[in-house]
Amino acid sequence: MYLPETFIIRAKELLGDEMAAFEKALTEESPVSIRLNPRKINADSLSETLPLSESIPWAVDGYYLDNRPSFTSDPLFHAGCYYVQEASSMILEYFVRNYFPQPAKVLDLCAAPGGKSTHLSALLEDESLLIANEVIRSRANILSENLIKWGNPNTWVICNDPAEIGKSLPAFFDVIVADLPCSGEGMFRKNPAAIAEWSINNVQLCAERQRRIVADVWPALKPGGILIYSTCTYNREENEENLDWICCEFDAELLEEPRRLMPHKIKGEGFFIAGIRKKEKPFTDRIVKGKTGTFHASPFADCLSFPENYIFVSDNSRWIAVPANHYSDYLRVKNSLRILSAGVALGEMKGRDRIPAHDLAMSNALSEAAFPRREVDKETALSYLRKEALRNILPEIPKGYVLITYKGHPLGFIKNIGTRANNLYPQEWRIRMK
Repeated sequence: MYLPETFIIRAKELLGDEMAAFEKALTEESPVSIRLNPRKINADSLSETLPLSESIPWAVDGYYLDNRPSFTSDPLFHAGCYYVQEASSMILEYFVRNYFPQPAKVLDLCAAPGGKSTHLSALLEDESLLIANEVIRSRANILSENLIKWGNPNTWVICNDPAEIGKSLPAFFDVIVADLPCSGEGMFRKNPAAIAEWSINNVQLCAERQRRIVADVWPALKPGGILIYSTCTYNREENEENLDWICCEFDAELLEEPRRLMPHKIKGEGFFIAGIRKKEKPFTDRIVKGKTGTFHASPFADCLSFPENYIFVSDNSRWIAVPANHYSDYLRVKNSLRILSAGVALGEMKGRDRIPAHDLAMSNALSEAAFPRREVDKETALSYLRKEALRNILPEIPKGYVLITYKGHPLGFIKNIGTRANNLYPQEWRIRMK
């Protein structure tokens, strides 16, 4: 692997005698790792499909694989049973378990494609609220897809600039997780293109952008709240120097010494993470109230296991279910920011026809008795995920909306109209493989 000479000089200053071991690690194959969705599956069940080789020491539901299978061809991946994530970044779990209040309101600021958001969603208590943000709309749509598959009604997706969040939600969050855009030195082994893009100038630009992002969102953190600052790079400008700047600029304090994960020391890529506490200061919040929307008994109420825990909101003919304990939070976010998904999208009414949303099929809040189910084999499941017609199952299912499942896990809906079954898998999510 060719490394820029300037990077080598700087890395030697950082690593000293460890440099040779570091360079050797960069020539080795990147580990493959996944993290289970504990609300949908356990290791024993998943091991029947994937060869889980060993546990990741710092992540309870994290596992290494001996090789990289075709995740696209595994229906359980599309069912939200697990997420493919780099092992080093799962060290976030240490901070959640040791420093996060529970329950908590948490912002994942730069969240796409969803690795840390799905991790947080799995670790936070049921009464917590996680808002995942991505400023680029195309990436935000991918984030929303991954979190809908994860199935937690208390995880919402927004698409906003950090400055909008800081202005609109002052002192709202107990924790802000900021995995910031960086120069990507820690991804050199996994993504060789990052080497070609590396330069001292880019390092400096990234460090400045990171400061700007933190400064913009800082007002949204409660007094006494925690900022989790992380990058996938090694240099001090984007890491220690930025931490020093944050602590000085905002009179904040480090929770403990930062953690720098290196590929020659752990089974994973390069990663840097630290926790910062916002010191207590008096705060007066001015909340601008907006329209409350229309909520009342919903034609979809019987689709949820515990409908009494939700407030049903209608927008014309479309319905969503918002967790009742976070309804005021929903109004506050909705009135000032761009929400892509929140709570559970239930579906819409067309005349007397109740059309369920795909989000409902993926949600952990779905009642087992809400829809008839049809278990399918892997070949049929993949046909469904390619959005192909499923004619071979028609004689065995009732007319109307039917939930397709694979190994007991919902994949989505079809509608049996007698002569054919309309495949209702989202067009934009369909897989393109044979």
